[in-house]
Amino acid sequence: MNWDIIKGNWSQLTGEVKSTWGKLTDDEIDQAAGEREKLSGLIQEKYGMLREDAEREIDAFVARHKSAA
Repeated sequence: MNWDIIKGNWSQLTGEVKSTWGKLTDDEIDQAAGEREKLSGLIQEKYGMLREDAEREIDAFVARHKSAA
């Protein structure tokens, strides 16, 4: 799935982002604004993950939300 689709539907997906990565605040989710690299960096920071692990989690999130397209 193309990340542009996720970015375009970001406002509809923020609740799902919050439920998936509960340590992220609403402000941080708004700050990410659908930008994959920003979201990845926030996940890395909040969860103490490596970049590759954060990217895998984002890929799994995208795969679960293909219907949002």
